[in-house]
Amino acid sequence: MLSSATPRAPLRQFGAALLAPYAAMADLGEHPPSSARVFFGAALWLGLCPPLFAFVGTTVFGWRLGVDPIFLPRSTVAAISAAYFALLLVGLLSTAVVARWMAVTYGADTSFSRCLALVTLVGTPLAVGSVVHLYPDAYLNLVVLVPTLSWSMFLLYRGLPIVLKTDPARGMLMASSLIAYVLISWVTLLCVTAVLWGLGIGPRIAT
Repeated sequence: MLSSATPRAPLRQFGAALLAPYAAMADLGEHPPSSARVFFGAALWLGLCPPLFAFVGTTVFGWRLGVDPIFLPRSTVAAISAAYFALLLVGLLSTAVVARWMAVTYGADTSFSRCLALVTLVGTPLAVGSVVHLYPDAYLNLVVLVPTLSWSMFLLYRGLPIVLKTDPARGMLMASSLIAYVLISWVTLLCVTAVLWGLGIGPRIAT
């Protein structure tokens, strides 16, 4: 049983989703930490994992998209990693805000702390799975991150009704709406990146 009278460290509370997902969901539903504890105690550090791993892997091994590894200048990798980190945090907070807005429609709890806790819970497997960025081979990353994405989807669909206190049917609809928002945001970001790169605004690649 994860619940206790003494508050646990947020990283431990969210990390439990990897081994005991239902207990972690129930614990967050009954004892949701404050927004500050979620953000500064867990989300900030989990969000740091992907860009940090990517920075180390890219500077040491280079990205492997084909036969030859692709290297970027160290300063460029640092700038991209910083932007990556900022985008992850913006995405986390914006998704929590959208979840709070949707909660009214789906009869869920509108507490921002619960919405932020849910989004952080869902993102935990992806943050941990990003360790594969230490060896940034495109195919290896795909093989590892697809199962972690599936685990995050499971946490979203199962955890939303528990954490946000709504019935499973409405929770499923709200979870699907959140996925639609994330996909639209991701595709928009890809399009903007492609346009900027086409205009010559982007890193120079060296092999």
